[in-house]
This record gives sequence, C-alpha cells and structure tokens, in this order.
Amino acid sequence: MTISTVGSGMTPSPAPAPGRPRGVTARILRRAWGYGEMKAAAFLFVALALLTVLGPLVIDASATKISVADKFLPPLFMEGGRLPHVLGTDQLGRDLLLRSLVGLRNAFAIGLTSVVGMFVLGCAIGIYAGYRGGWVDVLLMRLTDVQMSIPVIILAITILGVSRPNPASIIAVLVLASWPVYARVSRGVALAERQKEYVRAARIIGASDLRIMVRHIAPSILPPIAFVAVLDVARMMIFEAIFGFIGIGIQPPTPTFGTIISAGTQYLINAWWITIVPGVLLALALGSLNLMGGVLERARNYILQGGA
Repeated sequence: MTISTVGSGMTPSPAPAPGRPRGVTARILRRAWGYGEMKAAAFLFVALALLTVLGPLVIDASATKISVADKFLPPLFMEGGRLPHVLGTDQLGRDLLLRSLVGLRNAFAIGLTSVVGMFVLGCAIGIYAGYRGGWVDVLLMRLTDVQMSIPVIILAITILGVSRPNPASIIAVLVLASWPVYARVSRGVALAERQKEYVRAARIIGASDLRIMVRHIAPSILPPIAFVAVLDVARMMIFEAIFGFIGIGIQPPTPTFGTIISAGTQYLINAWWITIVPGVLLALALGSLNLMGGVLERARNYILQGGA
C-alpha cells in the first residue's frame, strides 16, 4: 500500500545519498578463511611469531654470549649434542635456535613495519594523485616512475653503505624503495572511484576533499592490495636477510638471518646446521606468508567475479 503525503502536512524524507559499496573486504576474508591452506598457513605464522616471543624466555642460553667450550655442538638428535642447545651451537658457542628465533623476530619486525610504512606513504600519494588528476597526477606518477627504476639493492648500498645500519635506516630504505607499487594500485582505484555517485553525493553535501579521500576512497584500496601487502612482508624479510648477508644489515652482535647464514657458509661441511637451521626457519616463515597471500588473491578474484 502506498500512503500519499500530499495535503497531509507531512514532508517526504529525501532519498539517502548513495554510499560506497561495503563489505567486500569482509567477504574476501571470510572466503579466504574457508580454505584449509589459509588456516594451516595462519597457524604456522602465529606459531612462529609466538616462538620468537617465548623462545628467548624459555631457552636457558644466550644468543650473544660467547662460549668457546660449546662451539660447534651438533643438534640434540646427533651424537655429541646436549641440552640446552637443542639445535646446536655456532662457531662461537652461541645457541643456534635462540639466535635464529631472535633473527626471525627482527625479520618479522622489519618486514611488518616496512610494509605499513610503504602502504601508508604509497596509498597517500596514489589516492591524492588519482583524485586530483591533472598536473599533480602527472608529476607524482613521473616521480613514481623514477623511484621504480632504482633497484632496491643499489639504493640500500648507497644509503646503508655510508652509515652504520640500524633497524630504522633499513626500514627507511625498504619503504623508500617499495612505495611506488602501492601508489600505482591506489591511484588506479582513486581514478575509478572519484567518478562514482557516492563520491559525487559527498561533494554535493559539502564534504571536503580530504574527507572524501580518507573516508570514502581509501577503504576501497584494501581489497585489491591486501594480498600484495602480505606478500611484501615476505619480500621485505628476504631483503633484510640479503642486507645482513652482504654486510649492510643490522650489525653484530645482534643476530639476523643474513649474518648467521653468512658466517655458517664457512663451515658447511663440518657444521652444516649453522646455515641449515636459520635457513629452514626463514623458509617456513616465508612459505606461510606466501601461502596466505596466494589464498587472499584467490578469494579476492572469486568475490570480485560475482561469487558469494
């Protein structure tokens, strides 16, 4: 039944302004969590993260203290191994499991922080360029092209090679080298979203450009870029290990995957565990992240193609 408001003294309510389509990110996450691979990868990642926190508290050994009497101890399952050195010791008698867990914690911290930084910086530049358009868009995208043409390793050697590397400088190098990918993706989303009705409606009701970019356009960035961010955490961890391996990462005595593996290459025949233990731990961490990123991409494609 239709109730007429003519002559009744009642003013019909205006139709609500069209809003941004919501729920896509939540649907992607729900779909991704339905895959067994996602659950397995997430469990492995959480388990490794907990080990990096609890391991140093439980293991009765030191990651940096030198003990010549305990050098080159094999893992516990080999002849000559002994507690508390479950996975053996290195050339200076330091516990290898503990050093690897500290190295994994450093890699996680640098990888996650770097991705957050490049996500914020890249998306801010990309959204602004796509929303404003014109010469601002052209200028920022040319700057992006220039930055993308510089290899990460070259940039790292240039910056870290002239100063003592530390976590902050390593994160700054990784953010500076990798933000253009996020700028490109977010610019494309902003170009598409700024022409839609909910953005026009926001302009009509007086919303500022900043509010439109932050409140309406920015949330649309997450679905196409979430899996890229997860994969980039693994990529940043690889770069952190590479920096340590070639001597421009976090400096000793702080353990990192790169420094541990680099030192262990001299003893591959007689003390293979010095290289293999951190290598296996790094491979497990990278495998869990890559698997989660792949599942997120599969779920995203399914939802965007019309899946429920």
